[in-house]
Amino acid sequence: MTIKVLFVCHGNICRSPMAEFIFKKEISDLGLTDRFEVSSAATSCEEIQNGYGNPIYPPALEQLRLHGIPCSGHRAVQITRDDYRRYDYLIYMDQMNLRNMMRILGGDPQGKCLRLMDLTGTPGDVSDPWYTGDFARTYADLVSGCSSLAQHLIRKHKIRLSAAT
Repeated sequence: MTIKVLFVCHGNICRSPMAEFIFKKEISDLGLTDRFEVSSAATSCEEIQNGYGNPIYPPALEQLRLHGIPCSGHRAVQITRDDYRRYDYLIYMDQMNLRNMMRILGGDPQGKCLRLMDLTGTPGDVSDPWYTGDFARTYADLVSGCSSLAQHLIRKHKIRLSAAT
């Protein structure tokens, strides 16, 4: 069974693509790449013009590169109502994302929407670097959240780790 995870933020150029690639690295390091399908999306269409999304914002990209996290080929996309059916988990960054997701998705009857930092010892919103300018802090939040999410899903789905991990 493949576990499908969609990370969601406002524009899909900072937090959600950073989370996508951090999580992909986390599951790769655990030897679980084949168990997951991971992507990211925006609640807005601000970073999408004529059907073509913007790439990861340069300071966010720099944070990923500083930490050796591969992240090529990303373009912003907007979440759709169909994504609720397609993904097992829709992981959002802050309360505004949740409000906008509920408007787009029409609700969360199956409890698939989770705020990333609520899985950590420091629940709350992921710091938004678009406003703070502190991409290092956002990166740290996302590493903590993605690690906690991976452990949560491993426990919930009773995934066995190989002896090599």
